[in-house]
Amino acid sequence: MTTERELPAVAPAVTAELVAALSPRLRKRLDAGIAKLADRPVVRDGATVRITVDDEGSMLELDADGGVVADAAAIRCGCLLAPDCLHRAAAASAAPVADMTGNAQSAEGAGTAGTTGGAGTAGDARTAGNAGAAENAGDAEPAEPTPVAETAEPMETVKPTGPIDSAEPTEVTESSDQPSPVSVGREVPVPEQTASAAPSQISAAHAAFGAVAAVLDAGTDGSGAVLQAELLRAAHSARLAGLPRAATAAVSVVTALRAARAADPAFRLAELVGALSETLFVAHRVPFATGAELAELRGTARQPYTPDGSLRLYGLFSEPVLTASGYAGAVTWTADAEGRLYTVSDVAPGGAGRAVGAADRAVRVGDTALTHRELARAGLAVSGATVSPTGRLGAGAGVRAVRASGADWRAEPLDRLWSLPVAEQVGRALSGGHGLLFLEVTLVGAVREAAGDCLLADCGGVPLRLTAAHDHPALPYRDNLRLLAAAGGSRLRVIARLTAASDARALLLATEHPTTAGSRVDLGSDRLQHADLPASAPAPGPVDAVLTPDEAPLHLLRRRVEQAASGGRRVLAFPGDSVADARRLHRHGLGTAGDILDELLAAAAERSRDAFGRLRPADTRRFARAWLTAARYTDEVDRMLCAAAWNG
Repeated sequence: MTTERELPAVAPAVTAELVAALSPRLRKRLDAGIAKLADRPVVRDGATVRITVDDEGSMLELDADGGVVADAAAIRCGCLLAPDCLHRAAAASAAPVADMTGNAQSAEGAGTAGTTGGAGTAGDARTAGNAGAAENAGDAEPAEPTPVAETAEPMETVKPTGPIDSAEPTEVTESSDQPSPVSVGREVPVPEQTASAAPSQISAAHAAFGAVAAVLDAGTDGSGAVLQAELLRAAHSARLAGLPRAATAAVSVVTALRAARAADPAFRLAELVGALSETLFVAHRVPFATGAELAELRGTARQPYTPDGSLRLYGLFSEPVLTASGYAGAVTWTADAEGRLYTVSDVAPGGAGRAVGAADRAVRVGDTALTHRELARAGLAVSGATVSPTGRLGAGAGVRAVRASGADWRAEPLDRLWSLPVAEQVGRALSGGHGLLFLEVTLVGAVREAAGDCLLADCGGVPLRLTAAHDHPALPYRDNLRLLAAAGGSRLRVIARLTAASDARALLLATEHPTTAGSRVDLGSDRLQHADLPASAPAPGPVDAVLTPDEAPLHLLRRRVEQAASGGRRVLAFPGDSVADARRLHRHGLGTAGDILDELLAAAAERSRDAFGRLRPADTRRFARAWLTAARYTDEVDRMLCAAAWNG
């Protein structure tokens, strides 16, 4: 029996069901109830977590078989008002959101990239992360998995009857005061060959669009537990309708909202913007998409594993996984003799403790006793291998693996990874690749930015900014970055993950050792000491602030996008210098950006009146459409500027 603050992950449907069952009076008190629950002691006894909810000793229990609370009946309260009390809904709303799409790689991807704003932030949720993104966390894969769709009966399909953002809803909804209970049913897969979206998918997409539009209208401060529950309800409906990409994106929005409202130091506004944009985009396009586009928008509930024969792999590096949705572990990257990348992961429900210790856990492939830390420097010979489309190795019963010799980064076959021109690597990452960059850099110094310290380097004449891949204090990324800043002049090979920005920027993951030839450092699991730096390196001190050049005028539009995500529609409805901003965008040749900004501000300020002069409710769907247009535009321009920056 242990005492800790971490609660088990709760399925989205459970949270939505419990919040929906509350009376209007209790729903108004839900956010306060969550805050009170956070101060109560939590005791874990096996798969059961107990919380003392009041001074009388009433106990709230959460049964998390398999690490996830998957049924509302698994949350029990002993207070006098149970089961209609506030405590059950408050506990579910305070707990991390479980990934119920059947895709644990979404947890893995979120931890390895999504939490750090990798390339293609807006689109990361469809692959569950960018790296930035999927199988059951911590579960071994069967040797011969079968895609879910193969066992499904064909479903009737219809053409969309109208735009998803039309004023008239396509389904009947209950009053917001008494939302209908959430049905916890079996996911109905839809065959890949379906020409257009099924009626249930159109309805689920409409619900997801409306839920995110409500969040954009309210902003982070106004998006309390009730609005989050509506979004979780939409995510659950999307999963049941066969839209795992939309479901994953909606859950990512809830996770980011909770981090923002809790003032979590790891919260990044760009991640919330990306999750909102992804959910809106998928929900907006599903009713009109057909064929391959629709298949991509649906996403994949479980990555299929295909046989890949025998593999000879060489360890590259290992990185910890720690997500806001309650998953933790490690992912080790390897490469074969042809330079193809493969990953071995161990991701399961857990917190920072599991992420820190995962590097010393044995990898779950075959009977090998190698740990992730050892595999990152050694090799692996695998027979009967099964591999997902993203390169993740399966751990089925038919897979055999033994330890083999590794290779130095400057020796074959790993040396070829650094021989590919940087511009090609960036282009591959921006096109939806794994996002890893294999760079040779000269360390220059450091600079302090709003998001934290940044390591400056020269990469073949391109000024490069390398940032920490995760900000959690239990992980050594930022401490290692500060030490490396004192090793100015060192020329090192590094592995980083691209960040789509107007300048050359990446997340630093691993590097050669500054003084020991042939050795390397995994910056998320190894800790550098000052003794590891060159003898002439000064002791690391405060990072000097450096003035940065003026931003491109595009920031005028991006700033409005971020303001709306944070403060809600009303922030943009206030009178301001919008005319001057639009005029400046036009002067710099960004006429489209100026027009988009005008529409965004007009949608935010529009309020019509009825015959009696009373203000009608704001058109949240129009504002959501305008915001989505602005977000997608800035994302695409950022990608173009990013490619240009890396080309020097």
